[in-house]
This record gives sequence, structure tokens and C-alpha cells, in this order.
Amino acid sequence: MFTDHLTLEQISPSIGTVGDAYDNALMETINGLYKTECIRTTVFHDGPYKTITDVEYATAGWVDWYNNRRLHGSLGMVSPKQYEDDYYAARNREPQPA
Repeated sequence: MFTDHLTLEQISPSIGTVGDAYDNALMETINGLYKTECIRTTVFHDGPYKTITDVEYATAGWVDWYNNRRLHGSLGMVSPKQYEDDYYAARNREPQPA
């Protein structure tokens, strides 16, 4: 069905071949982290989730933390945001007069 719809809209699929384990691996990893770190704990929300708004609020907090404040071992224990800021700052330095 999904493949048929892509064909009708003349859209090329961007995922792997049928049975290819790589097309969903990254998303499944992120889903697992999200469930473990956000949904199954009270780090991003006090008490049980009672409404969709509770889940949305906790999710927004988790996404902000994940992108901006989480320390990442392979990035030298800095956040992804800090790593990206440092990277672009180094690339955009103006030459200093000698």
C-alpha cells in the first residue's frame, strides 16, 4: 500500500530494500532511548501521565535535553549543541592580522 502510494505520486522511496534491517535501526534506537529516559521515568515529568498534554510536555523537555544539554561520550563529553557550535566557530574564524 505505501509502495503503491509512492508510485502513484511518482516518489522514490528513501529507505532500504525489503527486509533490509538498516532502514529502521536508527529510529528504533531513538524510540528505545525515549521510552527509557522520558516515558518510564519521572525525570521529565512529575508523577503519572494523565493526559496527552503531560506526554507532550515531557517529550518537549526530553528533546531539548537530548539535543542541547546531554553529554555525549564520543563528542568529548560535551553536548551535541556545544559540539556543533564549536565546530562552526572554528570553521568561521576570521584570519587574524599578523
